Amino acid sequence: MIPTAGAVGRVAGLVVVVTVLQVAGLSSLRVFGATPDLVPLVVGALALFAGSVPSALTGFSIGLLIDLLLGQSVGASALVLTLVGYAAGRYRDVRDPAHGLVPIPYAAAVTAGYWVGLAAVSFLLDRPSISPFVLREMLVTVLLNAALALPVFALVRRVLRPSLREDPLERQRRRRGPRETGPLGLRGLEV
Repeated sequence: MIPTAGAVGRVAGLVVVVTVLQVAGLSSLRVFGATPDLVPLVVGALALFAGSVPSALTGFSIGLLIDLLLGQSVGASALVLTLVGYAAGRYRDVRDPAHGLVPIPYAAAVTAGYWVGLAAVSFLLDRPSISPFVLREMLVTVLLNAALALPVFALVRRVLRPSLREDPLERQRRRRGPRETGPLGLRGLEV
């Protein structure tokens, strides 16, 4: 991502909109006993499209804003989202994922990392609340976020497109080149 004023403004607007939507709107929506969580999805999308440092900064910003809005212990969500955003962005930097369905496992991994990190931090802060119901809610949330991954990642990509250096999904399409037509056995032959 090119760090311009427009890019920072786009990411800041995304942070505010997603945080308010999550806290005010989606927190009351229950699907199979769990709520969809847009926060790790947006951090994961930013990690995929912008890299490790912008996603870590965004994760910290969203986490701090959530902690302040919900009155939780300040810094717990910020710490976890910073680490999750950096790890997801680092994976993108090293592995270069360029398949069209990459957002689905990315969303599942980022959501699972967020939930496991929050459970570990809450356990370390002497608030043990790990029960089978929490594990069930975590699993359902991971599945819900995997189902929501493609539209959320596409929306984040559309918002960030003017400030991206290179879109990994577009790079894969360029790498393939023009599609060859014809029967499967005759592709590449000059007939």
